Amino acid sequence: MSNKVDPNLMKELSEFGLKDAYKCYHCGNCTAVCPLSTPENQFPRKFVRYMQLGQRDKILTSPEPWLCYYCGTCSDVCPRGAEPGETMMVARRWLTSQYDWTGFARKFYTSEKFEIMAITVVAVLVGIGLLIFNTGNPNWDHAHLNSVWPSDKIELADLGMAAILSFLLLSNVFRCYKVVMGDMATKIPLRVYGSQLKELIIHVLTQKRFGKCEDRMQWFVHLMIMTGYSSVFLLVVVLINGLTFENLKFQRDLPEYALWHPIRLVGYYATFAIMYGTTYAIIGRLRKSKSVYKYSHPTDWMFLILLQLTTMTGIFIHFTRLLDWPFPTYALYVIHMMVAVPMLVLEVPFAKWAHLAYRPFVIFLLKVKEQYAKEQAAVKVPSVALAD
Repeated sequence: MSNKVDPNLMKELSEFGLKDAYKCYHCGNCTAVCPLSTPENQFPRKFVRYMQLGQRDKILTSPEPWLCYYCGTCSDVCPRGAEPGETMMVARRWLTSQYDWTGFARKFYTSEKFEIMAITVVAVLVGIGLLIFNTGNPNWDHAHLNSVWPSDKIELADLGMAAILSFLLLSNVFRCYKVVMGDMATKIPLRVYGSQLKELIIHVLTQKRFGKCEDRMQWFVHLMIMTGYSSVFLLVVVLINGLTFENLKFQRDLPEYALWHPIRLVGYYATFAIMYGTTYAIIGRLRKSKSVYKYSHPTDWMFLILLQLTTMTGIFIHFTRLLDWPFPTYALYVIHMMVAVPMLVLEVPFAKWAHLAYRPFVIFLLKVKEQYAKEQAAVKVPSVALAD
């Protein structure tokens, strides 16, 4: 591994939100109190030191930033106010920009104006597209979205968006894989990866490592946002009874399901989980009630605002449909899509949403490495015994 010193690293990281890492004098309190730090994977003190020494390559190839969930305990006990928790968050932002081959992530994290402009441009294009590409024969007597935007055309647009989103996110995840695994990427057999898939699924669904942190409320809020969003995302890409995401969110024209129908239950759970989680996080950031909310990067705000606006406009469309109000339904649908599409196409692969993919994937890769090391050790032990 290269051990070159980059004297400009701290300056570069400051563009990603680095605040007071220079204050750290390496007492180790942060690492000692972190319930997720282990002898094999220690943080956050080590990473503050890497930043101070300009060790770019060591940060790039280390998995530890993704093992941190930013509960804030380390920042609470820091005697110098060096904000080690926020420093780990900065490391994740920087790593996200390094994995991204398009350069958009770096722009999003280092330029608030660029992020706002990119989202605005995509939103305007979506709005114009919906106003241009329609049947031209809306039903003004009843709220009937298919009379304006037929579901089959919306489904094609959904599939196209899903294809773009999947390509961007998965290509960046592959770059993450190459960086984290290094030379071992070609040495480890596929069966070892397969043996650890269970770990990947568990961490995607439960974020169980976060549950080890002292502030379990942060884990619960994180879980609410993650599972709420994931539930909606599954309804986007998975067809249930021939219905697409637009149907499943009750924004399209569909049969009225009973309250206990699985489609309704999933939709209502997703709505509650997202609104609860985002509202808690927004209030916390406004009040700066915890260390984790003391510093709020523009991408943190954009993440919460877009997600909450997408959910709220979806709720409004649901009610205007039930009240059979045509114009409010059609107008709200355009607004909803102008918020949802930029969030999905831009924020998911390039900003904080990408962390939902990188974190469980890196944990999975660590488990793969551990399993491979165990197998190699088991092979070597009998050989040594035979030689003796």
